[in-house]
Amino acid sequence: MSNRQKSSTPSAAVESAPRKLKLGLPKGSLQDATIEKFAKAGWRITVSSRSYEPHVDDPELQIRLIRAQEIGRYVAHGYLDAGLTGHDWIQENGVAHEVHEVGEFVFSKISRQPTRWVLAVPEESPIRSVKDLEGKCIATEVVGMTKRYLKKHGVKATVEFSWGATEVKARELVDAIVDVTETGSSLRANKLRIVDTLLTSTPRLIANKPSWSDPWKRSKIETIALLLRGAIEAEVKVGLKMNIRESDLPRLLQSLPALRNPTVSGLSQGGWVAVETIIDEPVVREIIPQLKALGAEGIIEYPLNKVVY
Repeated sequence: MSNRQKSSTPSAAVESAPRKLKLGLPKGSLQDATIEKFAKAGWRITVSSRSYEPHVDDPELQIRLIRAQEIGRYVAHGYLDAGLTGHDWIQENGVAHEVHEVGEFVFSKISRQPTRWVLAVPEESPIRSVKDLEGKCIATEVVGMTKRYLKKHGVKATVEFSWGATEVKARELVDAIVDVTETGSSLRANKLRIVDTLLTSTPRLIANKPSWSDPWKRSKIETIALLLRGAIEAEVKVGLKMNIRESDLPRLLQSLPALRNPTVSGLSQGGWVAVETIIDEPVVREIIPQLKALGAEGIIEYPLNKVVY
């Protein structure tokens, strides 16, 4: 083999290597829910307890597990091309104007409810509004957000960073806390009362601006957003199939507005049609008996993996 042939081999290997999108996913409370959503969207992510770089079955993706509190900064600074993090941490880190928000994805570790950052005090506390915090001490993980909230209301108070277990500090160490809650159960368990809500937050997919301007990276990010949104939408919907006499079809569609834009096709048996649609899952238990009463037969309910509009 000539020297020229030998030198061309490494460069050919480099040219054939796939491009990669570096994506940050939240490590911690949202980790399991996020990996579950990505699995439904089509990406199998395997996490090792010893590594921040899990394996993913896509050679074009490089996943990094990072605390949600930090993802916004790493995306803004270019270490990550894109990342999934909460609206709260984007605001707390002050990077909203430095990144492109691709989309909002409503899910959490417990439900599909957004999380809330709330001002809370012991049940017996005389504090009833933000104005009562004048000269008081507040513990929180979101120091910047809390200071901006106090400034907005013209209140001067001490805000100290809390490293965790913030609820237990409210009664003995500080006058109030600003903490995150989804259902409020932890606050109630610690006999705390919510005074006000500072911010409502949901997960957001963000990209740094140079990556968003790159056609290949943008296309990859948009594909992730499309399939992830489809997987989340599918969680609260089901597919429904049934057969019905063609003469009964107008009455069925008129009586059941939940069956929006159904697919109707003819059957080999004359005078009958097949109806197929997608509806919200909570509606199913009410609608199936009504379908039966209106003449539908062979009713089949089936789960959905993705719903892409």
